[in-house]
Amino acid sequence: MRNTLLVLALTLSGPAAAACTAPVPPPAAERPQKPELPQKPACLDAKGGCPGWEAYTYSDQIKAYNAQIQAFRPIAEAYVQKLNAYVKASGAYAQCEVQALQ
Repeated sequence: MRNTLLVLALTLSGPAAAACTAPVPPPAAERPQKPELPQKPACLDAKGGCPGWEAYTYSDQIKAYNAQIQAFRPIAEAYVQKLNAYVKASGAYAQCEVQALQ
């Protein structure tokens, strides 16, 4: 009985007795918004094709979209890294809680 109390006291006084810190997910407001792909003109698939001005306009829209996507990519990757850190912290938190119960 005395040994059991000593083991229990040592267990509770060790790191397992420390409070587990719950992880906090990245705020949803920080989630980057992917740019919208420009709508393809119907004449592009037509047999005769598009008039020059419409084709050039669509081409310019695609170029602008590609520039927006290039700017979006590192922002999205940073957000994904925050999400992965949250997942990792969640696992550590769960393990801490399990150890606190043992």
